[in-house]
Formats: sequence, structure tokens, C-alpha cells
Amino acid sequence: MSTILVIDDDLPVRGNLVEILELAGYNVIVAEDGKKGLLMAETWRPDLILCDLSVPILDGYVVLQMLSRNEACCRIPFIFLTSRTDRAGIRMAMDLGADDCITKPFNPSDLLSSIECRLRKVTSRRLPQIGDMKKMMLIIGNSTDRSEVTLQEFVKDRNVKFFKKKQVIYREGNYPSCFYYILKGMVKIYVFDEDGKELITELCVEGDFLGFTALLYQQRYTDNAETIGEVQLAIIPYDDFQELLGVDNNFRNQIIKLLAHDIEEKEQHLLKSAYDSLRKKTADALLTVFNKNIQSGQVDAGIKFSRSNLAALAGVAKESLARTLAEFRDEHLIDIRSGTIYILDMGKITKMCK
Repeated sequence: MSTILVIDDDLPVRGNLVEILELAGYNVIVAEDGKKGLLMAETWRPDLILCDLSVPILDGYVVLQMLSRNEACCRIPFIFLTSRTDRAGIRMAMDLGADDCITKPFNPSDLLSSIECRLRKVTSRRLPQIGDMKKMMLIIGNSTDRSEVTLQEFVKDRNVKFFKKKQVIYREGNYPSCFYYILKGMVKIYVFDEDGKELITELCVEGDFLGFTALLYQQRYTDNAETIGEVQLAIIPYDDFQELLGVDNNFRNQIIKLLAHDIEEKEQHLLKSAYDSLRKKTADALLTVFNKNIQSGQVDAGIKFSRSNLAALAGVAKESLARTLAEFRDEHLIDIRSGTIYILDMGKITKMCK
């Protein structure tokens, strides 16, 4: 049962909200001002927060700002309730990171639909939690050491598995039994947003590892991995990974570096998805694929990447991506021949990403 925190100083409205939410099967906790609401959010960690904009002591804007700075609470879906109808106030609420803003008096059906939608949000929920990853780095770093093995030595003479184009390596919800090292090819890591749209969170190429985070947490996969083209993977069993992690200092340090890189990429990706413009997202996606091609030894072949995958990597609609690519072509930033994208002005594309 999901828990919802209601922050509202209007007793009749608060009572009405509690009744509606409890009838809908939610567990409800309440606060009559912003200060109490903030403390309850930090203590109870609810699944969603409904907050009136004009609550006393700390108004809704301040509550959201303070929760956004709290790593434990910053991913809680936050919906504003307001009797204000001016666009500036609503725009400010959304700019601060609110998931929705509902005007009073509200339709109970619309309210419940918004709540259900926000609770289905998967992008921030399914991405590995950055705070947990940092804690895992500390745990690994405090283990004892006895020998030294490099990651490259670790993958030697492993079983090799061949995957065809668009073949799933693992799915969200499955339990890991091994992790993978890419010998050849490219793999996309992706999740689905609340509307079922695919969002690529990472591209992995030759020399990258897959699935080690789930092994470290000993939990189900929180994302999906699928091949782009033909791929060869070395398979490393769970027992071998755990044994070496427990006794080898050098191996642990290398895993810490992988986690640190993973943290940085996911932090940057979340920020770009939230704040970047359409042109910047498109330019960044082009540059990401280009750099991955260089990493895998494909320097002059151009960007042979499906438009659906490119849109999923940029986090935009396919139609919006197509329009932006057409703009880039008209501005002579790129050229498109036989479906392959060639970057003509690397300096401007790079500058656009900053």
C-alpha cells in the first residue's frame, strides 16, 4: 500500500483529501504546515507528497526546494495543490521540480489519475539509486586484500556467448546469475518511463562491463540490456565475482572506478533529461554515439544508429528528433546520407552540449 503525505492547513480540504485517498486504497499521513510536512517527509519517506502552495511557516515552494536538496527525499513525486490560477505561480512550481500542479477545486478523478501516473514513474525509481551506489563503493573499499588481479585478466578464457541484433541480454525484474564483459559490439541499457516510452540510460561498447551493479546489491535488475547489432560477451559467474571481490584489493579498486563512472554518467543523464533543450539533447546524443564509435574503433563510418534508438538516448519524441536533425542538416552541422549521420561541424555540436 502506497503512503501519501498531505500537507494542507485547510481542515475541510485536508479531510476531503484523506477520505478520497483512503477510499482509493492509500495510506495517508497529514501535516497542517510546511515545517511539520518537511519533518514528516524526512521521517516517513512517503511514496508521494500532496502539498498546498500556501501552507504556513514554510510555504510549498520552500518545502519542495528543501526536499530537493535531501538525497533521501529528492525522488519522491511531489504534486502541488493551489487555488492560484496565475501562470507565473504554476510555472514557478513546475520549474522547481514539481511533478504536477492541480488547481482547487479539483475533480477527485483527475487527482487520482495524476497520483497514479506519478506513482508509476519509473525513470528515477528504476535507475540505480546514486546514494546507494556511493555507499556500496565505501563498503567495497573497506574489505581486506590478499592478491591482485586486473579486470582484463579476470575475463580471460571465459565462456563467450554470441548475441544477434536486438537480442535481450537481461530484463528488468530478473535476478542476476553472472555479469558480462563486452568483447565486441554495442549494447544499450534502457528503462521505460510512466508512459511506456523507452529511455536509453547508457551505451556500452567493447571493454565495458554489464550487470555488475545488480550483483553487488544482490537484487533484481532495475533496467534492461539489449544488443545493437551483433555482440560477443564474456560470461563471468556470480561465485567467481563474489570470491574475487572479497579477497582482491586491486580488483575492488577497479570495481569502485566502474561504480564512480556509473554514478557520474547517471547523474549527468538525469540532469540532461530534466533541464536540457531539445537541440542540446539531440546534439548530446549524436556526440555520445560518435564517441562510443571511436571507443569501439569505428572512426570514419558515420553514425549508423536507428532514429528510434537516438530518440530514446536523447529522451525526446522521435518526431521531435527528426525535426531537429533536419534543422542541423539545414545549418550544415550534419549531413545525412543513406540513413547514416555524419557530423560536419564538430566544434559547434560540442559547444552546443556544454
